[in-house]
Amino acid sequence: MKHDDAATGSPETDNTQAPLRRRKAHIRETNEAQLLACAEAVFAERGLEGASTAMIAERAGLPKANLHYYFPTKLALYRRVLEDLFEDWHRAADTFECSDDPVEAIGGYVRAKMDLSRRRPLGSKVWASEIIHGAEHMQDILKERVKPWLDSRVKVIESWIARGLLAPTDPETLMFMIWATTQHYADFDAQIIALKGKRALTQKAFDAATEDVVRLVIRACGAVSSSDTAAK
Repeated sequence: MKHDDAATGSPETDNTQAPLRRRKAHIRETNEAQLLACAEAVFAERGLEGASTAMIAERAGLPKANLHYYFPTKLALYRRVLEDLFEDWHRAADTFECSDDPVEAIGGYVRAKMDLSRRRPLGSKVWASEIIHGAEHMQDILKERVKPWLDSRVKVIESWIARGLLAPTDPETLMFMIWATTQHYADFDAQIIALKGKRALTQKAFDAATEDVVRLVIRACGAVSSSDTAAK
């Protein structure tokens, strides 16, 4: 009896369909990334209320129907932008896991956050606008994702303080200060440009500003390298 490969799911059929599935997955990932980038820009410029899926689809160069295939509503797309930005910020704090040296960990975190402000200023503006307007559409993100993430960093900072590697300080205040300073370079870039009398910070100028911020934060929290402490 002859078997239908498609019906039985034979290896021959799977091998034939695998490239097609990979191609479709790649197209989907590419379209989603393009839509998210364009949505981030439109939401930053217009806000949630002023933006429309038609505007986002037009900027992405895709039919509006394609947008709704990936994201059924404007709010779903908006939340995806916020969640994607949080994941980037979450990864920036990997330095807390990579090093138990507060100078390295905090310095690395500040550098990563400054880099994100340079690379994703529009996303930072979307996040800031949502918070300023009461965080109506991301209360669950703040409570279920940001809060546990912050609490885990607070414990690390408390351990550094207990070991004499940081000056006694409120860990949450330290984290808020880092957020405010690093995100200032994204959310208030127009103010920085106007006051400095430049069009925009060059990569060299931004790198210099980053190191200034790192030094100020390290100095403010009295961070001491664990290697220096061990050598005493």
